[in-house]
Amino acid sequence: MNETPNPSVMSWHFEGWDPANLDTPSVQNLLHGAVGPRPIALASTINLKGQVNLSPFSFFNVFSAKPPVLIFSPALRVRDGSSKHTLLNVMELPEVVIQVVPFAMVEQVSLASSEFAEGVNEFQKAGLTALPSLKVAPPRVAESPIQMECKVLEVKPLGSSGGAGNLVICEVLYFHVAREVILPTGSIDPYAVDAVARLGGDWYTRSSMGLFQVEKPVRTCGIGVDALPPWLRETGCLDGNRLARLGNQPTIPNPERCREIFKEQFPDCSFDPQSPEGRRELAKAMRQLLDQGRTEHALALAMISSGAAED
Repeated sequence: MNETPNPSVMSWHFEGWDPANLDTPSVQNLLHGAVGPRPIALASTINLKGQVNLSPFSFFNVFSAKPPVLIFSPALRVRDGSSKHTLLNVMELPEVVIQVVPFAMVEQVSLASSEFAEGVNEFQKAGLTALPSLKVAPPRVAESPIQMECKVLEVKPLGSSGGAGNLVICEVLYFHVAREVILPTGSIDPYAVDAVARLGGDWYTRSSMGLFQVEKPVRTCGIGVDALPPWLRETGCLDGNRLARLGNQPTIPNPERCREIFKEQFPDCSFDPQSPEGRRELAKAMRQLLDQGRTEHALALAMISSGAAED
């Protein structure tokens, strides 16, 4: 079946690679550039000699709330396949403290990622302050606003050659959260945390710069983009994000409400809303309404444009 191309979809021109035909650094560069931004786990560990290690890992995320489980992955060194000190430590003493990395300490954390010799204390090298933990042996990083004391449930190797990850599966035993980053609602303020995340190469991103929200469809099921008038989807007058915003609405306004909104937006209307000229005017108004957060109004105009709001 031939389909008419959607003008709202960007026309990409692709190159392709089979990872089996690439060396490990090339695969790593592709992954780092493609999967991001990635949150950073600043992991503090300790071995049975009492030597402390501190190192950041961007192969990291949260995977469960009951029990609260985090996973980070110290990969084997690409150059020689050797294990990083963090991995060796959690194999000896299965405990770790995972810290969030705010912008204020990002360069110290980068310094801590240096390949210091075994036994070198990265807290001291990076100029960070160690605090005693309550439930585990490794210390916490005082400069981080969020610290999570964890026990290691399992270490799952993903391979034996350089670049292979090792999933360190951790259960959070205790949260330390700075009062300064807690909102009156009890949730954590992302602006106050000012967390950084990794991209490819030397690139980072900062959560307090350019934050935006996308309403998550948790309690309702949207009408879907396929419920919108075909002309709206086919002409490319609204981009994919704006179309999805309309499709995320739980219901279509009734005909009376659609007519009411139309008259409100165009009190002296002199065009046919179902004509090409009229639809262009409606699309322009819909873009403005969507950018103002008035999604119901924009959806009502879409329904007017197709005649769906007629009794």
